Amino acid sequence: MKPHGLYTAVITPFHANGSVDHDSFRRILSHQLEGGVDGIVVCGSTGEGATLTSAEKEMLWSMAVEQVAGAVPIVAGTGTNSTQSTIELSKAAQQCGVDALLLVTPYYNKPTQAGIVAHHRAVADAVDLPQIIYNVPGRTGVNITAVTQLAIAAACPNVVATKEASANLEHMSHIIGEAPEHFVLLAGDDSLALPAIACGATGVIAVISNYAPRMYGRLIHAARTADMQAARSLQRRLMPWYSANFIESNPLPVKHIMHRLGFCQASWRLPLVPPQASTVATLDAMIDGFVDVP
Repeated sequence: MKPHGLYTAVITPFHANGSVDHDSFRRILSHQLEGGVDGIVVCGSTGEGATLTSAEKEMLWSMAVEQVAGAVPIVAGTGTNSTQSTIELSKAAQQCGVDALLLVTPYYNKPTQAGIVAHHRAVADAVDLPQIIYNVPGRTGVNITAVTQLAIAAACPNVVATKEASANLEHMSHIIGEAPEHFVLLAGDDSLALPAIACGATGVIAVISNYAPRMYGRLIHAARTADMQAARSLQRRLMPWYSANFIESNPLPVKHIMHRLGFCQASWRLPLVPPQASTVATLDAMIDGFVDVP
């Protein structure tokens, strides 16, 4: 498996009482398939995986596998700050039939680089699914260096990619330039997918494609086929939305946008609370007239 193109990190819709909204989740999956995405990540950061129970995660993975029915890969967010619990959750995801795993860097513990290598080697040895490193230092408190990611890739043939959300193109270029044949880089910041692909990334795991899979998918395709004129035009068009998605902590803005577009209720799990009135006003003004161009 060499992940490429546009993977959407989908939101997890909740009812007002906080329970998972199964019907809305199915609508979101259908929207992704109709939008032509290349893969779907379930229970990642955007999916509020940190506040989902193991049982809820297994239910969501199973639903996604069943509904998508092999049309695109389903990637399960199974990373935790405990190697043993990550292994247990990853095995559960494998039983649900997912195609790959997304493993966020163990957070709070602040492991050393050697600890991060040991963590990934342990998970790779225990679970034979393809695995994607998820380097997001802004959330985890520790950056996985390029040297460390390359060491993980060299030691673990089933670690097939990294989702790079360090926002450091020099760092990404180092990984791309020295990656083994089986290992690719996916951009982890929507706004940086175009330059990352220009540097050799194969795609992106994105937030914006929750509601704009067609438009953003066109940008990713244009970048991957070196149609820079089209890619730059779409990039300029989407820049305000990249910013809007992070006015407040993700997924507060994107979930409000999805609510306004009719995909789900405006409901988050504590410690996330609804966005501020000023954020809502900004987003509402942008949403009026929004069309995801086919």
